[in-house]
Amino acid sequence: MAPSEESKGVDGVKPWTDETKSKFNGKSRSEFLDPCQELAAKSIRCLHRNGGDRSMCQDYFQAYRDCKKLWIDKRKMEKRQNGFIW
Repeated sequence: MAPSEESKGVDGVKPWTDETKSKFNGKSRSEFLDPCQELAAKSIRCLHRNGGDRSMCQDYFQAYRDCKKLWIDKRKMEKRQNGFIW
């Protein structure tokens, strides 16, 4: 992934910022944190608005998938840099 793509984020959302990283590292193991939750909520709202027609919400679904991929890839890279095995 090109550095410019990585810093852009998806739909203006940057899933792995310093603030998100701090929240993620500071949470308890049982606590759930999804930095892409806003995009997930938009997907659900789209489904409700369109009577469950998934074809009308493909852009929202893709934005969520892209956000999750960016987040996971960034975490993997940081773990490798810190010497952790993924």
